[in-house]
Amino acid sequence: MYRDRKISLVIPARNEQRLIRPTLENVPELIDKVFVIDDGSTDNTAGVVREIHDKDPRVELIQHGTNQGVGQAIITGYRRSAKEKFDIAVVVGGDNQMDLSEVRGFLDPIIEGEVDYTKGNRFVHGMGAFEYMPKRRLVPNMLISAVTKIASGYYKVVDVVDGYTAISRRAIEAINWDTAWKGYGYPMEFLIQLNMRSFKIKDVPRTAVYLEGERQSQIKGLRYAMKVTPMLVRGFFWRIFHKYALRNFHPLFFFYVFGLILLPLGLIDGLYLIYKQIIGRGVSGPQAVLDALMLITGVQFLLFAMLFDMQESH
Repeated sequence: MYRDRKISLVIPARNEQRLIRPTLENVPELIDKVFVIDDGSTDNTAGVVREIHDKDPRVELIQHGTNQGVGQAIITGYRRSAKEKFDIAVVVGGDNQMDLSEVRGFLDPIIEGEVDYTKGNRFVHGMGAFEYMPKRRLVPNMLISAVTKIASGYYKVVDVVDGYTAISRRAIEAINWDTAWKGYGYPMEFLIQLNMRSFKIKDVPRTAVYLEGERQSQIKGLRYAMKVTPMLVRGFFWRIFHKYALRNFHPLFFFYVFGLILLPLGLIDGLYLIYKQIIGRGVSGPQAVLDALMLITGVQFLLFAMLFDMQESH
């Protein structure tokens, strides 16, 4: 127990027989329960967890018969945590790359009522991420972060793919996890789920840990981006419609609608005018002015929509 709150730890694990042991051996005393979700491992992950359970009864193994995705593993842990009335559920990976000695920084903002969800940020100056993160991952991380900010509405969240998190029971019970993304990319989609219900979140600086010789992030550049971007685009439209049109009304809904109509129309019309000019048919002044108005107005509508969304999601 920590500050009179019951704390659970959710650890999704698939084929982590070597690293799950040091992960569990470093669980601090303030954690009341540890749920290890074995997501269809084909190695001895479950056996190692059972061995640890014999020494530490806080550790409980929950097995998925088949691989259901890391997102579903976390959701399983969330639901079990809420069912057993734990006040906060912390999530770390089973690869021993998240320092549990820093967990108080994730718990305090939730206990103090500041937010309902805290998320690790490895990019704070002095925390080491820029120095140790492989350079091939920085650009994909930045691009996915930019798309996620727009999709989720949490523009001040920096390290959107980090899986070191903590969430209140109130937030767990409020979200329909059946509609949540189950595979890789879940941290970004979970943000969309949280924003749609107006939960506040906070970045928590944490140390970046990269074990030499071990596999790192699941981000694989362009392939990863192409896989998660459609999910983020769908999530964006789902969030905007449900939060600002269906559940409540906000003018930014129309700002987004007009911006997403006028800007593409302006781009298409502009390309057509360029084509006309190239083939010698010429472009009149009114045509050029109309196209410029569509482009400028479309951009302005989108920028104002993003500004209002940022203010609503602070």
